[in-house]
Order: sequence, then C-alpha cells, then structure tokens
Amino acid sequence: MSQKSILITGASAGIGAACARTFLSEGWRVGLLARRADSLSAVAAGNPNAVILPADVTDPAQVDDAFDSFATRAGRMDVLFNNAGMFGQAAPIDEITLEDWQRVRSVNLDGMFLCARAAFRVMRRQKPMGGRIINNGSISAHTPREGSVTYTTTKHAITGLTKTLSLDGRPFDIACGQIDIGNARTELLEGIIAQNPDNPPPSMDVQDVAHAVLQMAQLGPEANVQFMTLMATKMPYIGRG
Repeated sequence: MSQKSILITGASAGIGAACARTFLSEGWRVGLLARRADSLSAVAAGNPNAVILPADVTDPAQVDDAFDSFATRAGRMDVLFNNAGMFGQAAPIDEITLEDWQRVRSVNLDGMFLCARAAFRVMRRQKPMGGRIINNGSISAHTPREGSVTYTTTKHAITGLTKTLSLDGRPFDIACGQIDIGNARTELLEGIIAQNPDNPPPSMDVQDVAHAVLQMAQLGPEANVQFMTLMATKMPYIGRG
C-alpha cells in the first residue's frame, strides 16, 4: 500500500501541531504549513516524512507554490486539513475596527478558500484523481460566544464552503467534511485555564482532536464524515447563549 499524504495548515502550534505529530507517528507523508519555518521544524523533530512549507495562507502565490511543492515531493496529495485560523479581538461589533475585521477574515476565510482551491486543483488533476478536504470549523460555526462577531461570521462561512466543496468535488472524487471543535487544550486554552484556576473552562485533550481528524482522513473514498462536532463533554454548547 502506497504511503498516504496530508498537508496541514496552521501546523506550527495547537491543533495543527498535534495533528501533524499524530499523522507522522502513523507513517503518513505530512506537509506542515505555517509562516514560521523554525516552529514547523520543531514540530517535525527531524522526521524524514515531514515536509516543511513556510507560507502565509493569505498570500495566493505562496499558497499555490507550497501546495505544488508538496504534491511534487509527496507524489500526490490525499488529504488537506484546512486548519489555520485566528480568533481576533473579543468585543461588541461597534468596538471592532475594519482592520480587525479584515485581519481575521483574511486568515479564517480568504486563507481557507485559497488552501481549499489549491488542494482541489491538485486533487482534480492528479492520477488517480481525487482526495479529501477536511475544514476546521468551530462550535462557533453553529452557536457563537458573546463578543465574537469576526470569528463567528467567518466560521459560519466555512460551513458554506464545506457544503459547496462537497457538491463540486463529487465529479472529481474529492470529498469534503468539517470538524467543529470546542475547548481542546491548546497553548491558548492552557493560558485561559491558568488565569482561572478556581473555575477553569471544561476542556479536552488536544490529542482527541488529532485522533478524530485521523479517523476522518483514513476513510475510504466511498465514505465521508460530513460534519463532526467534537467538544469537551461539559462545555456550555447545547443551549448556551
């Protein structure tokens, strides 16, 4: 059986880094894409199956070059984990500047569009044709927190992107699914927990997310997880707000 390949965006930290380490441990060829080459190298830890791809997901030329480079080096692209994202300032809408809005949108929406577009182009033209795109949505793609207008709006848009790619990918054997994650213990959430030791938010091991993404990625071409919600068991998602 030939070696499977996956490109992971936002692979220098958090969920992306956890997923990259997991796929590498499972023997996959893994493209690690983020802006900081040194951080990507630290995650790869010298694994010969890691391909370091320093690039800004908001730059179309950098994205296309990175995806083409990975496809050439790996031989094909089986999966994209479209993961890179940011939260932005937490505030009511009248306190959000246009610059804040555009900064979050450029990563969460433009960046995910550019990466999905690049992956679709590669998967459509490789032989055998096809592949899988897994978009990182969010609990906020369905139920927002207060003060999250930029993040929530972009994550709702990702759900539309997922649905459209699922339809458009069918003639080309390209599947698309979405994982909506709530309160994985990344570096960001660990900081929040440290600030609230007496009342920490419910959380889950980030490795649970990596295992879920691996499960989605390992499916045969005739099966697809369209939407998966993975969250800390006790977090206020059902009925929050």
